[in-house]
Amino acid sequence: MTYLLLSAVFLAAAAVVAALGWRRAPRGHGRAVLVSVLVLVVLTIAFDSIMIASGLFGYAEAHISGVRLGLAPVEDLAYPIAGVLLLSGLWNLTGARADAD
Repeated sequence: MTYLLLSAVFLAAAAVVAALGWRRAPRGHGRAVLVSVLVLVVLTIAFDSIMIASGLFGYAEAHISGVRLGLAPVEDLAYPIAGVLLLSGLWNLTGARADAD
C-alpha cells in the first residue's frame, strides 16, 4: 500500500466528519480552519524536512508519489490537514462552542 492511498483514506474520513459538522459551524469558522491548515502545513514541511535531512527517518521511494515540498513527501501533509478537518468537524458536531450554555 502506498502512502498516498493510506493518506486518501484518512482525508476522506476526516472530510465526511468535517462536512457533517460544518453545517452547524458558526460564522467565520472557514477562515479559522484555513489559517489552521496553512500554519500546520508550513510547520509540517519545515520540521519534516529538518528531520529527514538529519537522518531521523526516511521514506521508501517505491511507496511515495515522488512529489516533495522541501524534503517532505506531499503525502505527509495529509495528516495535519485531516487532523484539522476531523477536529473542527467533531467540535461542531458535539456542540462544544464558547457560546454554548
